[in-house]
Amino acid sequence: MALALEQVREIAERVAASSGLEVVDIEFLGGGQSRMLRVFIDRPAAGDLPRTGDLEAGAVQGGVTHEDCANFSREFGTILDVEDAVPGGSYTLEVSSPGLDRKLTKAADFTRFIGSRMKVMTRQPVDNNRHFEGRLESFQNGQLTLDLSVASKKSRKKMGAAAGKKIEIEFANVERANLVPEI
Repeated sequence: MALALEQVREIAERVAASSGLEVVDIEFLGGGQSRMLRVFIDRPAAGDLPRTGDLEAGAVQGGVTHEDCANFSREFGTILDVEDAVPGGSYTLEVSSPGLDRKLTKAADFTRFIGSRMKVMTRQPVDNNRHFEGRLESFQNGQLTLDLSVASKKSRKKMGAAAGKKIEIEFANVERANLVPEI
């Protein structure tokens, strides 16, 4: 299945690039008759330029429309079927935006979302904790700096003594990270 996922990702990225989109994540779910291929796409801001003064910190740039998802789904689904890239019979293809609480998986994601609030879970404890919520102040040389003073009350309680501080986390130690919507 790893080879199939690699081929599916390559096709998805090729289709996305032709429309000015990016593939955020791909998931194969289920088994047997109820298999699902879920693809999350986004439209990056023009050139993914650093945020400017007229944008609020944490404002999400880019974004896809329903039409973007429908067009990507049609083109991508056709290529998958023609190339028989998904082995094992029928499946459901679902294409959507990554949402306001999108996962951050690549180093480029952290660079793109400097200034945004996020939740981070580490593989190994940092200051005796693995769960953090804060605003990403910087991401340089594989190191992210989070300002934990903006965390919710619930997260502050979980973080204990670390709450209110700034903390540095190695990118290699990040197990999971998601944006926290600021509405």
